[in-house]
Amino acid sequence: MSYIDSMRQTLENRLQQRIARKRSDVFLRSDFDDLAGYDQIGRALRRFVDEGKLLKVSQGVYTRVVQSPFGDRLIPPKGIDTLKEALARLGIETSLTRLEQDYNAGRTTQVPAGRRVAVNKRVRRKIGYSGISLSFERARPSSG
Repeated sequence: MSYIDSMRQTLENRLQQRIARKRSDVFLRSDFDDLAGYDQIGRALRRFVDEGKLLKVSQGVYTRVVQSPFGDRLIPPKGIDTLKEALARLGIETSLTRLEQDYNAGRTTQVPAGRRVAVNKRVRRKIGYSGISLSFERARPSSG
């Protein structure tokens, strides 16, 4: 084993230890800045994604994975709620969409799918996995 291989193994071990210690299911690339350089962290995280240890949901945003009960796919542990947690980690507040507010108030019987999220500011990034992504709408004040 070369010196570079031993350093990479050490970095990957430290990344795995830090991921195991964290309570959150969502990890930002910046969570690991103190372990190594930007490129090294990126390569290690990409390797974890390739090995099925993590799932990339957006640029610089990763999540833990679990086996889907409906097939061989890897999915986030809490599904769409994990993507909403990723928004919170990015500093974007979420609230109920117009359809969710109408459903809760009894104005409609159509059940919201949950892929649309009301946000407090503009979101320019795509957040999703395996062809499932969130769409966004501007939050409005809740009406009673």
